[in-house]
Amino acid sequence: MGLKVYNTLTRKKDDFVTLEPGKVAMYVCGPTVYSKAHIGHAMSALVFDIIRRYLMYRGYDVRHVMNFTDVDDKIIARANQMNMDPFALGEMYIHEFEQHLKDFNILPATVNPRATREMDQIIKMIQGLIDKGFAYPMDGDVYFRVLKDKGYGKLSGRRVDEMQAGARIDVDDRKENPMDFALWKSAKPGEPAWESPWGMGRPGWHIECSAMNLNHLGEQIDIHGGGNDLIFPHHENEIAQSESFTGKPFARYWIHNGMLQLSGEKMSKSVGNLVTIEEFLAHHPADALRMLVLNSGYRNPLSYSEEILDQAEKAIERLRSSLKPALPGAKGAAPEALKNLTSQVTICKAGFIESMDDDFNSAGALAQLFELVRVINQARADGATDVELTPAREVILDLTGVLGLTLKEEKSGNQAADPFVNLLIEIRRELRENKQWALSDKVRDRLTELGVVLEDSKEGTLWHWK
Repeated sequence: MGLKVYNTLTRKKDDFVTLEPGKVAMYVCGPTVYSKAHIGHAMSALVFDIIRRYLMYRGYDVRHVMNFTDVDDKIIARANQMNMDPFALGEMYIHEFEQHLKDFNILPATVNPRATREMDQIIKMIQGLIDKGFAYPMDGDVYFRVLKDKGYGKLSGRRVDEMQAGARIDVDDRKENPMDFALWKSAKPGEPAWESPWGMGRPGWHIECSAMNLNHLGEQIDIHGGGNDLIFPHHENEIAQSESFTGKPFARYWIHNGMLQLSGEKMSKSVGNLVTIEEFLAHHPADALRMLVLNSGYRNPLSYSEEILDQAEKAIERLRSSLKPALPGAKGAAPEALKNLTSQVTICKAGFIESMDDDFNSAGALAQLFELVRVINQARADGATDVELTPAREVILDLTGVLGLTLKEEKSGNQAADPFVNLLIEIRRELRENKQWALSDKVRDRLTELGVVLEDSKEGTLWHWK
């Protein structure tokens, strides 16, 4: 069938065909660094990490650019509140976010451009838009002529006449048209500013991404991504600027993730219903949020609650269960069980690809993995040895790795106590041999309370920390 991707621009699933065979140029809008990142930021980064990993698995060479907006009204306002230099504030939050990406096992972008380091390219692009008649300077500011772009509104599906009516609510009389948006903002006292042909100032938000795209990926790209809250006006304006400047179609595929919701509302700094990444990681393993994303269609709103997180953590534990060693004294599974296991490995790999090829259907891909886990655990219960289980386990590790899951064992117990646990299990075995059931059950129950999970079989007992 081949990979199909839902394209916001065409409003349908399109066959994925890149500009250059075997290569993908992908730009994803990164955060504006004015405060601590929340798990909504992490969710978007996870979505595009999963997409990138799968493209790599399918053999593509992916060049991934994610920017940092490090000059912005919000950064300046926040820095003033904290009595900090705005550049130092941005740098602090960039370092924090980069560490969070590592915490979530998110592959580093090929390039992380910053607006403050791209001024020459930004100014050059703005001047080019002026020269082509798509922009005009006005009292130190520069605006984009929206009505000159005949395709304006094609990404969001909004009609220009309807947008004009809304734009008149807040009219700047200096603009030729209420819908025109700023490419360059003249400097205000005490704000960061750069020299330009139109005077001291700084760029508007939208032009930053267009210029960084052009500088690091060229005039045309394969994928442009971000949250669906960016479709209008940010991505709409990016298309207008970039295509007016180059005269070429900008991005082939526009991919947008749904928003993370807490109690039915979008999680955002403006609403104030935030769970910061630091708060999340203090109470949950990083894989839990990735599992939350994987279990939902990336385009859908993603509900967040402790109950849903608990389900995600149980799903991770279920995947881990396939990696447990063979039962003590395992003699080997019956030929029919091994045949079933081998068959399920083949089915799992094919089903995984078929699901992910359908617009990165990670929930369907997980379903294939969980079915293989079930068959592995059945074979293990039937006496399969580690040698017999290894090929299927390797598929689990390979494909969960494609999804970015680490399956890292979170140790809730104290490893220094392991020898004492082993001693108690040995004592419990002797109690059971002597039919002292009440006492042996008491040992088991106390170990359970301490976070030790026992797994009995006729050949012996295995244990692990919960």
